[in-house]
Amino acid sequence: MFQAREYSNTSTIKLGVTGMRDGIDRQRHGEDCEERVGKELDLIPQSSGAMVKAVYTTRGTDRVQIDPKDVPFWFSSRLGLAIIAFLGFINVYALRVNLSVAIVCMVNHTAIRSDNDASNATSSECSSDSTDNSTSDTTDNILGGELLWEKPIQGTILGSFFWGYLLGQIPAGWAATKFGGKWIMASTMFVSALGTLLTPVLAQAHYWAVIVLRIVLGIATGMTFPAMHTMWGKWAPPLERTKLITFTYAGAQVGIVMTFPLSGFLCKYGFAGGWPSIFYVTGGICLVWSILWMVLVSEDPKSHPRISDIERDYILGSLESKDTGETRKVHVPWLSIILSLPVWAIVVANVTSDWGAYTLLTNIPTYINEVLKFDITSNGLVSALPYIAFWIVINIGGWAADFVRNKHVLSTGMTRKVFNTFGKVVPAVMLIALGYVDCSKPALAIVLLILAVSLTGSQYSGYLVNHVDIAPKFAGILFGISNSLAAVTGFISPVVVGVITQKGQTRAEWQIVFYVAAAIYIFGAIFFAIFASGELQSWAQVDPTSGKDVELTVSAATGEDDDMLVAKQNGTQIPKA
Repeated sequence: MFQAREYSNTSTIKLGVTGMRDGIDRQRHGEDCEERVGKELDLIPQSSGAMVKAVYTTRGTDRVQIDPKDVPFWFSSRLGLAIIAFLGFINVYALRVNLSVAIVCMVNHTAIRSDNDASNATSSECSSDSTDNSTSDTTDNILGGELLWEKPIQGTILGSFFWGYLLGQIPAGWAATKFGGKWIMASTMFVSALGTLLTPVLAQAHYWAVIVLRIVLGIATGMTFPAMHTMWGKWAPPLERTKLITFTYAGAQVGIVMTFPLSGFLCKYGFAGGWPSIFYVTGGICLVWSILWMVLVSEDPKSHPRISDIERDYILGSLESKDTGETRKVHVPWLSIILSLPVWAIVVANVTSDWGAYTLLTNIPTYINEVLKFDITSNGLVSALPYIAFWIVINIGGWAADFVRNKHVLSTGMTRKVFNTFGKVVPAVMLIALGYVDCSKPALAIVLLILAVSLTGSQYSGYLVNHVDIAPKFAGILFGISNSLAAVTGFISPVVVGVITQKGQTRAEWQIVFYVAAAIYIFGAIFFAIFASGELQSWAQVDPTSGKDVELTVSAATGEDDDMLVAKQNGTQIPKA
């Protein structure tokens, strides 16, 4: 690792890396894209000897040096893009999870239980008459939906979104590069909004119509993350990339937190018969957002009509390539990647993590209704609590992982293994314990559920940033491989849950669901702990003949180091596409 040093003299120091004519070749990566950003970076030391300022030099006819501190941030166009993108990802996840709550009040559960001769099983174990977990009378949690969808059908419908989500990631990067991130984002969100508005009509027609529609929604929303990465590749200065991208994708968790209680409220008190209003409201809001995005957002700073000159020059100067005309073709060592155990450790960790995540994300409202006997309004509120805690744990985990690495308490590899193991094994124990709690102890059940979901957030400081540790040059490719394979669990796990719980929706059946998820978590933790690595792999070196990693980081005494560190040095969440 080539690192900048402190100098006590007052002259400007320009650092070079072998193979570059001047300046710095710096690699910075998001978690599912790879960018190469070359720039001319001047480090201006103060009299104390600490380098505290980065000055970007624009290239071309007029060379202008811009200090980032002189560029406005709070009323800037790049912050405006982050805000509207943040709102966009709230919509992305609102359209993803709205059905998880809506299906609880869409389906005639009483009729299905009668058809399965299983009503005695649920009532004998923990009837609604013996509990008081509702916000109103005890019969409110017995919903009067009109759709006769058996449990396996419900699982297929909930999982069908992820069939499309898997397919959507394949052409997303190419399409965003060719047509621009703005228009891919706009078109996919517009299509998703229209499809959501049509959901009530198609649900009344046939469940296969809903399955096809959810596949289309999965394809469309699966393309939003690559599209947004393409946008930030043109908009985010290196010193601000971490906070801008992290803020943008935080909309995903906020979308879950907002949609669960909103859907629960509309399910009970909404218009058009209750549950249809969930799709009309979320689809309508997304449609409005799509129009605002098309009107307000520009593809890059050059084409933005309202951006200030200094902000435009600062962004372009900080992202400007130092390519001198020599085009280097990147050779992807596919065979080495396939045969690499550290790569497979990441894949296994990703797949096993997503099994548990999708099992809970798609089925928490159903579990809370069927086992804990909460009415639909309380259901939505309770379903949101784990994801509020989840967001908190992700950010705390990121800071903690950076701390133990920067203080040399743990190596990079050991840090990844510890945080991944904690984020899998402890939630697995919580899930097993949850299976033994019935509706007579709702408070304990909710606490265990919150812990089971939220503590998985520490995995994001484990396997999720490990791609950049072992192969920074190919981090985007590795992330695409692991995330695509993991997306398969999104449509398998809901079907498995539906099959397991189709008879009586009892606590005993949910115990099996939680045992399966716990076993998969533990397997992923063990595999990653044995085979993962925190070291740069030989096949991933920028210059294999030199045996050196030429990735460069710069520390600044002003505290800017966290923003300047490459993606592998932060554990903050970017939600899965």
